[in-house]
Amino acid sequence: MNQHLEHFSRQMQEFSGQQRQFLEIGRNAGRFPSAVARDRASGADTEISVWCSNDYLGMGQHPAVLAAMKEAIDTYGAGSGGSRNIGGTNHYHVLLEKELAALHGKEAALLFTSGYTANDGALSVLAGRAPDTVVYSDRLNHASIIDGLRHSGAQKRIFRHNDAAHLEELIAADSVDRPKLIVLESVYSMSGDIAPIAEIADIAKRYNASTFLDEVHAVGMYGPEGAGIAAREGIADDFSVIMGTLAKGLGTAGGYVAGPAALIDAVRSFSRSFIFTTSLPPAIAAGALAAVRHLRSSEQERESLRTNAQLLHRLLDERRIPFVSPMSHIVSVFVGDDARCREASALLLSRHGIYVQPINAPSVREGEEILRVAPSATHTTTDVEKFAEALDSIWQELDIPRTNH
Repeated sequence: MNQHLEHFSRQMQEFSGQQRQFLEIGRNAGRFPSAVARDRASGADTEISVWCSNDYLGMGQHPAVLAAMKEAIDTYGAGSGGSRNIGGTNHYHVLLEKELAALHGKEAALLFTSGYTANDGALSVLAGRAPDTVVYSDRLNHASIIDGLRHSGAQKRIFRHNDAAHLEELIAADSVDRPKLIVLESVYSMSGDIAPIAEIADIAKRYNASTFLDEVHAVGMYGPEGAGIAAREGIADDFSVIMGTLAKGLGTAGGYVAGPAALIDAVRSFSRSFIFTTSLPPAIAAGALAAVRHLRSSEQERESLRTNAQLLHRLLDERRIPFVSPMSHIVSVFVGDDARCREASALLLSRHGIYVQPINAPSVREGEEILRVAPSATHTTTDVEKFAEALDSIWQELDIPRTNH
């Protein structure tokens, strides 16, 4: 073995105690959150209930979505055949971009192959093409935002998480003549808390800053027609660019940005992660289009998700099981210890058939380990009650601290 490979071999041996384990599951279409977990050693299958999926509304199994995807495959085949610039733009891509622009009340939208590449590709252009731009980024912004800003080469200021006063302190210290861009998320993926977007929009107006709002964990779940938190607060027009995903509330795969036509065209023309990659398969675009159209006209899924999240918040409060924030459907149950977090997850699976992935560094900081629980619109009231009971028994057995958030 050469020295390069020896280095990585030693590094992985040292890391083995913290290495993440991936559970192999097969979600049961039509019966989700039911899924089948496969034991890699024996090959045996066990039925489980999934409590950490990002398919929050169950749109990944919705009949309209499945029908649209099957029809698109029968018509156009499996893949797109190329990048968007070279033979890979299908009519479903065009229709979906128009639908997403309309959902957010923006002039245009642009599809990417994932939410990660949407943030990375769009921000590398929006922050990097205007000379001397300074960017103000929330400390807990997603890795894709961090990478996009790094690739942009723009100067960056980090404001404390959800701290509008700190943001204003930073932005006031810079020259009024410099182009400014504020980047934040609406719902934060690990904590589940919601940004003070109205305050931040006001700061942007006062200091003539553009804004980029990541609504990945809000699209479909909040606001009129599922347009997100900014739409819920009636201030979507105050944000220059809205970024979203097709992979969570919409149940498929891909990402997008929506905003003024000139900005979106700049991203289309200069974003490396858009230009130099194969476009989404037509069937994925067709399924996402069906999901957007359904959720623009249906409140049922959002209401079920809201009811389940509120019930779980109440049941955990009653049992004094700490969770980070009651503001959204992401219920991050706080453990604060890597070993106990892993053990709690393992016991939930082995004893109760409940799958919740333990979250450790680098997704959260050491000492802030969580079980990232995500009740879905497809869980029943009984499901939620059984989950709370199971969590309570494991909290007692492992002597995990109980506190009120």
